[in-house]
Amino acid sequence: MSIYIASYQSIMLNRGGPTYKLLHVKKALEDIGIDVKLFDMWDFNLKLTKEDLIHIFLANISTYSLASNLKLYGAKYVVNPIIFSNHPAWKVRLYQKLEKPLNKLFIRSISDYQITKYICNNAEKVLPNTIDEGNLLVDGMNVNRDKIQVIHNGVEKRFAETDATLFKKKYGLKDFILYVGHLGPVRKNGKNIIKALQQIDHPAVIIADILHNEEGEWCRREIEKSRNITLIEWINHNDPLLASAYAACNTFILPTRYETPGRAALEAGLAGANIVITPHGGTKEYFGKFAEYPNPNSIVSIKESTEKSLNKQKDSALCEHIRKNFVWPIIAEKTIEMYQNVFNTL
Repeated sequence: MSIYIASYQSIMLNRGGPTYKLLHVKKALEDIGIDVKLFDMWDFNLKLTKEDLIHIFLANISTYSLASNLKLYGAKYVVNPIIFSNHPAWKVRLYQKLEKPLNKLFIRSISDYQITKYICNNAEKVLPNTIDEGNLLVDGMNVNRDKIQVIHNGVEKRFAETDATLFKKKYGLKDFILYVGHLGPVRKNGKNIIKALQQIDHPAVIIADILHNEEGEWCRREIEKSRNITLIEWINHNDPLLASAYAACNTFILPTRYETPGRAALEAGLAGANIVITPHGGTKEYFGKFAEYPNPNSIVSIKESTEKSLNKQKDSALCEHIRKNFVWPIIAEKTIEMYQNVFNTL
């Protein structure tokens, strides 16, 4: 039996949630003795058999060709769709109903929803990160519910074993507000985050990969004008300084349009930070009563939730919750159990 892990071509350039999930799933499986290979699209002599399984990360246009060719080849795959929408399921269904006449008129047209549905319904198992994601796939895109198996996202245990010393020594900052992520993508809600931070009388740190687009440049200009915001362009994920930043902050904020579920917030929570995070995308399934959930469309709501979090005493409750449920060894065990079930039914 061989397990191959695959995704879209630019996944290592984007360095987002899917990148780290793919790499850490692979490592966690290898740590428990499972041989996992990265799918090599350049291997002309690759021969897949019924004993092999491809684990695809993402179900959209970027992985559509891979999934459709695997189906034609007769190969088996499972998929982490990593998809969410703030549109309710009924609206997603309505959109697909309205587009049907256009599909007949424009034969080569196909929507993102149709692509996701195709990839998922041809998979052996569909592995959403959250129950909400699974419900959207079933109720909004008519994915076969029998294929759905929620396997949660994970986090490295090392974030529970860090302290604030390294970051405080380098930057002279402690108990600040922290945001870590991209700025520029609309989903990341950078404009509202920065506007809210500008209205809070408290030091803030933004560790960001800023895109070279209109919103990204706006974010850069506004940060430079802000007296209370320190910008750090980027810290490598494996750099101990990042873990130390999580431990050094008082409150970590991720009030984006949605998260599934927000890897950086899990890391910060494991390091002991208070959490402010979007309510959209299944985040409450991970953070429960241990976080504040502002309306990401409201600057006032983000500001008030952040100030409320700053006034809360930091404790270990969220750290223990994450440690018991969402560290990678636990996720790896559930993943290999899923693989075994798939092979047993082939």
